[in-house]
Amino acid sequence: MDAVELATTLRELHHADEPLLLPNVWDAASAKAAERAGFPALATTSMSVALTLGYADHEAAPADEMFAAVGRIARAVSVPVTADIEAGYGLAPEEVVDRLLSAGAVGCNLEDTDHGGVGLVEPAKQADRLAAVRAAADAAGVPIVINARADSFVPSHEVEDRLGDALNRGRAYLDAGADAVYPIFAAAESDISALVTGLEAPVNIAYIPAGLPLPATPGLAGLANLGVRRVSFGGGLHAATEQALHRVLTAIRQGENPY
Repeated sequence: MDAVELATTLRELHHADEPLLLPNVWDAASAKAAERAGFPALATTSMSVALTLGYADHEAAPADEMFAAVGRIARAVSVPVTADIEAGYGLAPEEVVDRLLSAGAVGCNLEDTDHGGVGLVEPAKQADRLAAVRAAADAAGVPIVINARADSFVPSHEVEDRLGDALNRGRAYLDAGADAVYPIFAAAESDISALVTGLEAPVNIAYIPAGLPLPATPGLAGLANLGVRRVSFGGGLHAATEQALHRVLTAIRQGENPY
């Protein structure tokens, strides 16, 4: 499939009968494993990609290295790839689209946190940026799927009404041309239900298991019952892989057969 076909397929998957379960991969090997498991599309995770490159999350990694990693992932598989490009690394909208398409990605996450210390970007300003990215994608002739991340529920942001703020941001971002809204860390059933009902567009929820220092979300079946159209896993798959590797390495260190 060419870029237009891949982007169209990715968009259609947001409106299928079942939620789009997007495994967040971090390199070519993990991407190939996810494709072999039968997933129809893949997402990258900026945190795990940055960690494997030797950097911290939150745009500490150079944009060139992050897009190069996306390119290696997209070349390794035949399914659509959507890239977590954080807040866009300060790039102009036209360059964002050019770099995405050059890497082989046909979708992106764009978040509204300014990692330079500003905090949450004003909704109108972020909407203008999303509209410019949409216009650049239209000019390129590829209907890139824009997943607009609304960071109202991020614990470090002081927001009086997190649900109301997320709804306000989500509506503005959809009006600007986003295809889906990603209120990361929204976890309560009541909040998720209100977001799905209030936005009337695909909502992406990050699955969060119990046992983390964050509120847990419902399970996959519960998210589907709430009407969530897209479920992603952030750095969870990478963390689970690291834990499995640690168990094997510990066995070797103790002189045990590792597998």
